[in-house]
Amino acid sequence: MARMRNDPNFNVCPDYASDIFENTRAQLINENTNEEQAVQLLTNIWEANNNADKIAWQRQVAADREERLHREQLEEEEQDRLEQVRAQEEETTRKEDRKKNKHKYIPILATGIPDDAATSIAPCAYAIKKLDKGEYVELWYFTNNGLDEVNCKETVDDDAMIM
Repeated sequence: MARMRNDPNFNVCPDYASDIFENTRAQLINENTNEEQAVQLLTNIWEANNNADKIAWQRQVAADREERLHREQLEEEEQDRLEQVRAQEEETTRKEDRKKNKHKYIPILATGIPDDAATSIAPCAYAIKKLDKGEYVELWYFTNNGLDEVNCKETVDDDAMIM
């Protein structure tokens, strides 16, 4: 059946007693049927067709509603599926990243900051002074060899006088 575009509940029965329908009434009039009965017959036929159209309209509206609900359900399922796929891809990417960068994801132990002066290593006083003045300091002073040199040698004797 063709799709109905207008709601038949809003249709109004035409006036079959008007001059426009005179030819239609004339075809129904005979010795058993007068003009009033012809008008009533045409009105009854129109109402029967309109009632059938109303039922077809209700079925069409119900079918449209079911189709819309089904389409919404399919879209919702598709969205859920896409979210699951995206979550799986993110999980896979995260696992691959953890494999590639193991050291990046090692938990940091909550040991605190060492406050023992004996364990702290600082470059020599000469390098620190140059840094304070904003002058160029060779990188060697901050390497393991340069820091070991500070621990091994004392540049000034304890008995020496510094000005």
